[in-house]
Amino acid sequence: MTLVLVLVLLVLALPWPAAVIARRLAAVLPPRGACWTLAGAALLLAGGTVSALIGLFHVPFLASLEHLPLRRVMEEWPAAVPVACAAGVVMLAQLVLLVRRWATHRSLLKRAWLAAEDGIEDGDVLVVPGTDVDAFALPGYRGRRGQVVVTSGMVRALKAGEREVLLAHERAHLEGRHHLLSAAVDLAAMVHPAVRGLREALALHLERWADEAAAAVVGNRRVAAAAIARAALAGSARVRADGYPLLSATSGPVPQRVEALLLPEPSAPRGGVRRAGALSMAVAVSAVALGSLALAYGLHEYVEFAARRLLGVESGCSSLWSAVNTLLGQ
Repeated sequence: MTLVLVLVLLVLALPWPAAVIARRLAAVLPPRGACWTLAGAALLLAGGTVSALIGLFHVPFLASLEHLPLRRVMEEWPAAVPVACAAGVVMLAQLVLLVRRWATHRSLLKRAWLAAEDGIEDGDVLVVPGTDVDAFALPGYRGRRGQVVVTSGMVRALKAGEREVLLAHERAHLEGRHHLLSAAVDLAAMVHPAVRGLREALALHLERWADEAAAAVVGNRRVAAAAIARAALAGSARVRADGYPLLSATSGPVPQRVEALLLPEPSAPRGGVRRAGALSMAVAVSAVALGSLALAYGLHEYVEFAARRLLGVESGCSSLWSAVNTLLGQ
């Protein structure tokens, strides 16, 4: 069963290099492509991690289903039960973290809606009275459609054209359902610590996506850059719950976002070198993420084959792993 442990270690280790590759790939892609790349990589890597843990956890149960005495499994692999228990503990901890994080998201959304109840509705915009300088995209909640929330202080701090940029930015967050991508990566980060490195990168590219959408609406990238800078100087996005902010034009590394708006509109990488670099990184992150899932699936198949071998029965679906087992001399 040495191969089993090797497979598990590979599955659990692959997210670290994959996360690095995904961040570098996102840096050379347009904002929209970068966001989908980061979210897809996070979900694939989290899925591979869970699959590997399930593979370890179900060894004793598989033995029971195959009417194989557990003591027979222990003779072949003494660490089977301890490893299965460890996998179970890890999955339980992941489940607790996921539930708590999801509850945090829902609590944050509920409190944000309660705070916006005094707002004056103007189409899809809620203007909340007060001296705070703030604006954010408020996703739908319990049948209520998403709204752009702007405080009176923010309205007074910006000029008319700049307010148009701000509203277009927040509308882009709602129309693109950016909160779902953000939540998906945030929850995936509860499964594997390597995925946590993708959250900050995703937050930047989500804001860049909305920045580009706002610039397209007003038709002037310099005006958009000035509006984002002024909004950020007037006030900052408040962290509303457990370090997890609502999507806001004033969040993220604003100088980097403003600098990007002062450059020509981003497009797919051009030129042979850049195109080859982007393609190679895309292939690498896809290979690592899909390889993680493939190894997890292989773990399941190998464990089933091992159980059938102990019984002297080998099914057709495990014939491939039988050949692999023979080649490796297991």
